[in-house]
Parts: sequence; C-alpha cells; structure tokens
Amino acid sequence: MMPEPVVAQTVACRGIFRVMRRLAFPFALVTLLLPAAIAGQQAAAQAVAQAPLLPQASEAWQLITPPQSSQVYARDGSLIGEIGKEWRTIVSIKTMPVYLPRAFIAVEDQRFYAHNGVDLVGIAGAIKDNLLGSSRGASTITQQLVGNMHPDLVDRRDRSPMRKLREQKAALEMERNYSKAQILEAYLNQINFGHGWYGVEMAARHYFGKGVAQVTLAEAATLAAMPKSPVQYDPARYPDRAKNRRDAILDLMASQKQITKDEAAAAKRERVRTVPTGGMSAHAPYFVDAVRVAAERVGIPVAQGGYRILTGLDPALQRAAVSALMDETQAIEQRPGWTHPTLANHPRGTTDYLQGAVVAIDPATGDVRALVGGRNHAEAPFNRATNGLRQPGSSFKPFVYARAINDSIPPNAIVQDTAILVQYDRQSYRPKNSDGEFLGAMTLREAIAKSRNPVAVQLWEQLGADSVIAFAKRTGLSTVIAPYPSSAIGASVVRPLDLVAAYTTFATLGTPMDPRLIIRIEDQDRKRVYERDVQTLPAVLAPNAAYVVRDMMRDVVERGTATAVRRILPGEVPVAGKTGTTDGNTDVWFVGMTPDIVAGVWLGFDRPQTIADRGVAGGSLAAPVFARMLDRAGYARASDAWATPPAGVATAVLDRQSGKVATPATPIDRRYVEYFISGTEPGALRVQVRRLFGLGPIVF
Repeated sequence: MMPEPVVAQTVACRGIFRVMRRLAFPFALVTLLLPAAIAGQQAAAQAVAQAPLLPQASEAWQLITPPQSSQVYARDGSLIGEIGKEWRTIVSIKTMPVYLPRAFIAVEDQRFYAHNGVDLVGIAGAIKDNLLGSSRGASTITQQLVGNMHPDLVDRRDRSPMRKLREQKAALEMERNYSKAQILEAYLNQINFGHGWYGVEMAARHYFGKGVAQVTLAEAATLAAMPKSPVQYDPARYPDRAKNRRDAILDLMASQKQITKDEAAAAKRERVRTVPTGGMSAHAPYFVDAVRVAAERVGIPVAQGGYRILTGLDPALQRAAVSALMDETQAIEQRPGWTHPTLANHPRGTTDYLQGAVVAIDPATGDVRALVGGRNHAEAPFNRATNGLRQPGSSFKPFVYARAINDSIPPNAIVQDTAILVQYDRQSYRPKNSDGEFLGAMTLREAIAKSRNPVAVQLWEQLGADSVIAFAKRTGLSTVIAPYPSSAIGASVVRPLDLVAAYTTFATLGTPMDPRLIIRIEDQDRKRVYERDVQTLPAVLAPNAAYVVRDMMRDVVERGTATAVRRILPGEVPVAGKTGTTDGNTDVWFVGMTPDIVAGVWLGFDRPQTIADRGVAGGSLAAPVFARMLDRAGYARASDAWATPPAGVATAVLDRQSGKVATPATPIDRRYVEYFISGTEPGALRVQVRRLFGLGPIVF
C-alpha cells in the first residue's frame, strides 16, 4: 500500500489540533463546573431565588385549574364532541398507570425527583452537549409547567436570558409551595397534544379510544413522545415516526430502571394503533356547534368547560348521513362535463364546491338524530343545516296541499296542469314546470306526485296567501314567507332544520315537534343544570287530514318524482316525502319520512349557482342521500304503522285516471284506494263547486 502524502497528513493533523484547541476551554469549564454544580445545587438555587423580582414573576409559580372542555354525548352515552378552546379533562395522577408519568419523566426530566425546580446538573450537561455539536434542552418539567400554565407571564417562545431567569425563579417557587406529585399531575393535565387536545386523558381518549387509566405501556410511551412536537410525532398521521420515538423512550425507561428490558422489548413489539374519528363514535362537528349555540341561548356557558351535555343524536345514523352525503356529492362531481371546483380539487381558502346538509329528527320526541351542516367543517364551519337560508322549491308544496285538504278539497279533485297568468302588485307571474310541459287534467294526488307547479299556484290563490302562510308558520317555519304566488312553489327561503321539523306535522298526524338538540346538561358534579322535556307546537291539522296528506306524499315516492328512493329501500318500508328543485337548478331537496324518522337533504352551492344544466332534480340527487342514509343506519325497516288510518278517514276504490269511483270495467292497474276526510268521499259528498283561480270548476 502506498503511504499517504506528507502534505495530506499535515493538513489532517492541523485540522484535528484546531478542533482540540477550540474545545479545550469548554471541556475544562465543564470539568470544573460539573462537580461544583452537583455539590452546590442548593446554594445556587437559593441564589437564583434571591435574584431581583421581575415584573409579574410572583404569580407564575401558582398552580391554577386549566380550562376544561365540555363533553357532548350521543343517545347511547358515547362521546361525539367537545366544546371549548382547549379540549381537556382533568384527572388525578392516582388514576394513571405508574408507567405513564415515568415515561414523561424519562424523556423530559429524568432528575425530576432530585432537583428543586432548576436542574443545574442538567444545565451543565446541556452546555457540554451543545458545545460538542448536539442539541439538548435543560428545562425541567417544573419549568415547562410554568411556561405552559402561564404563557402570558412566561413566554416560552422568548429565548432571552431574562425570560429564562423568570422561568427558573417561578419554578423554584413552585417547588417550594407544591409537592412533586401535584406538579407532575398538573403537568400531565396541561400538555398540548395537538388538534386542540390537552392533557393525557384527552390524548388517550382521542388517539386510543380509552381513558388514560387503560393505556398500555407502549401507548404511554407514545404519548410521552409528543410534547417535543405534537405535529411531528402525531401517531395518527405519522405512526412510523411516532413508533421510533416511542421505542427510544422505552429504551430510556429501561436504562433508568423505570421498567425492565423485557417489558421494554414487549412494548416495542406493539404496533401503533389509533382510533378513527379521534375517538368519537361519530363525526358530528356541525351538530356539536349547534349544541353549543343552543346551550348558550339558555344561559349555560358550556364553552368555559366542565359540563356534560346529553343529546339524542344516533351515532349510526350520523355516520350514515355523513357517508351518504359525501358519496353522493363526490359521485356528482365525477360526472362527465362537471365544470365546478370539487372538494378534492378547489382553490385553497374557498368553498366554491358543491355543498350539502342533512337533518334527521325523531318524530316521537323531536330529538335531532343526525345533523350534517356541510362537507368539510374544518374548512367551512358555517352550519348550513341550522343557519342556511335556501329556497325549498317544491318541498314547500305539502303545506299548500295540507291547507287544501284541511279545507275539504278531496285528493281526487280534478285540477288542471295548464299555463296560467297570475297578476299581483302590478306584476305578472307565469308558473312553469321543470319539464317544460303541461299535462292537463289530473287529480290533486297526481299533481303532488308529479310536482306540477301551476296546480300549487292555483291552490295558493284560491285558499289565500295569508291562509297558507299562517298554516306554514304554525308548523314551525320561522322565516319570512312572502305573500307572492311564487312562494307556493318554494320561492321563499327556509332553514333545513326548520323545514324538517315542520314535516313532523305529517309524521305525527297533525302536531309539529319542536326539535330538541339537548336533553340534559350536567355540571362537573353531575348536578343537572338544564333539562329540556319533549315539546310540541299546537296541533295544526286534525289526524284524519294529516293522514290523507301523508298518504298523498307516499305517491311521490311510489310513482312520482322520488322513485329513486325505491331503488335503494325495499317496498315494505313505508316512505312518504316531497322533492324540491329551484329555478335554475340551484338548490335540490328531498324531505321524507318513515314511521321512525323524518329527514331532509339539501344540495347546492354557498353562492347560488346552477348545479348542472341537465340531470338535476331533488329526486335524482337529494333523494338517494336520504335513502342510503336510512339503509346504512338500519332504519330501512318494514312496518305496518301507517296501515290503519285514524278515526274520521273514509276510503273508496277509485279509477286513477278519472278520479271517479272504480267500476267493474275499470282496469285493475288503474284501481287504487283513496283516503278522504269523512264526509268528502264521493258517495257521501254533496258537491259544492269551487272555482280555483284560472282553473274553472273542480270536477269529481
């Protein structure tokens, strides 16, 4: 082998000597300081404590109770959300497994029980490591707690010596006034774990789906890995990175005799497993927002934390509502020729993609069982389900028809789907149908099933705008309904939650339910501070009239504009409802019901614009969301609950084409059973000709 050139050897030696000269003084300094630091820690700490008092430092040593979140629970007792700036639940260190605090001590402050707030030995070691080129901090758990608990007094982002001195002084004072157990407990309840989750209880619940008392050794070490960087070591987002740091902490614990090597090895064999939806039983951020608003309206400061809020939300139905809405809207965005931005590909900071809302209410109690206010809460928290004001289109028509049925106009009345001209306030209005056609004479039942606009407008004019508006208001619609003929076909805006609640009128046979977001609120001691009983509005329809209208709405699903429902839900599941599509195809709706649930779906853009030029209707876009939601949640149940009409309902077998009583010559496929308010059925009717606006006489 050839010897190295002398010049190369000389250059290398000079480099080594330069490094040695540069480190000689630091090594000597550390060698001198380290024994002194160990021997004189008490005296040094006392010197720090006697330093001149800096402004406000005297308060930074105090342990304060940090803000806690209020928990929101579903009807089955599962957690569905938190309310508060910092999501935190304070727990006693006595309820934590012993290895959990040990994991934090091992990685954050292994001399925690040896120092009195400021670790001069650790400081000396940090100086040495930093001089050798590695980075290491020397802040104790007590110092970290001071900064985390009092960020307004000790800003840990400030790197100045002045801030460090304030922090050290406060740490020494804290250790003089509190026990190690108190400090460690406060620290473990204070830590930020990302996502707005604070404290080990909240982190364990949201990452692992369990309370901190149940975490394994591996999970405890995973949590201990996070204070360094909650984002970088998030086990849900970066499981491999989190595992590497977790394993390093387990090795530290073993080397410090906190656990055995066998225990460390066994824990390292565990995979990093986190729970979906942050440990929640359902993704319901819009519902939780609505709960917060409802609680604050009755004077309960739930945002300040510490409350338990019990609701009637059904996690299975909520999950199904979210998935059905997301699946349908994504499918729409993937249609050929789609020109709008999509959820997956839209300009950052905008929400110009297709939105949606879903509301489901239990007609027996008024409890909101599911609520979705949009497709991305983090990006677009505006709650379209509770606050959105949109035109309902033809989904408003049942209120017009209900007023007509209640006014003794029978469902077999022959009406005209024809071109009409309505004059009002020096204006002219010509209602059209979405298909651009007029079908001529038909029964009232057929008109609602096929959603013929001129018929609804003529009923509005004959019954009187004030009469229909007053009726709609009594069902719970709280928005302004303009006294114009276009309101008959849904030109006046409504809120989705209000509209669905108003439809409970038909589900309950005449009595609207007041929607209930909160059943009960308890404080930290489980004392009830608020309770909301089931509430109804005054009855607006007699049961017989409501039954007739609901049965007419069943034809919308069976043979009208919402037959898409039957492609998903079997025929033995009774369903009634109404579609809605506004002018310009800007809003599409379906509001429907079964014996168990009343639910509504809206799709559209935040800034109204045409969804698409073709293939857009409430029956084709919104109704499938309704049906899939019920199917996925197990609400597609066969039932005969609607089979028996209430007292005061008469029946007759009619000819669907003529609306008259069927004869032996009437083809079987044209025969059907019609329901009437007793006294208005064909056999007993004393015909009183009514003249509807622009329609002429009603013919039986």
